[in-house]
Amino acid sequence: MKELKRDLQTVAKGLKSLTQKIEKVSKKLDKLEKGQAAKKSKGKATAKTASKTVAGKATRVTASDTVLNIIKMSRKGVDTAALKKETDFSDKKIWNIINRLKRQRKIKSALRGVYVKV
Repeated sequence: MKELKRDLQTVAKGLKSLTQKIEKVSKKLDKLEKGQAAKKSKGKATAKTASKTVAGKATRVTASDTVLNIIKMSRKGVDTAALKKETDFSDKKIWNIINRLKRQRKIKSALRGVYVKV
């Protein structure tokens, strides 16, 4: 009888800890949903939600594609601050994308920190 009581207490503790973990995950999920709703309401370009069709297949628009499209739409070029504002990407991510696109010779530097299509 004592073993059964101990086992039940152990199960109850386990359920309590699982309940706390579920509550934490639920709170994080709510924060994430609110953040995504705020981004969608701003009308910003996001690489995660956009997709385009190529030869009948749906493919994801990459972050590089998003940045390249923004640069292509600008006649005078785009600086990193404008890219950050348009995409909500971090400075490091934008820098990496810019370097990748420059290596691929899809863009070039017009001035320091200003990029235009090739």
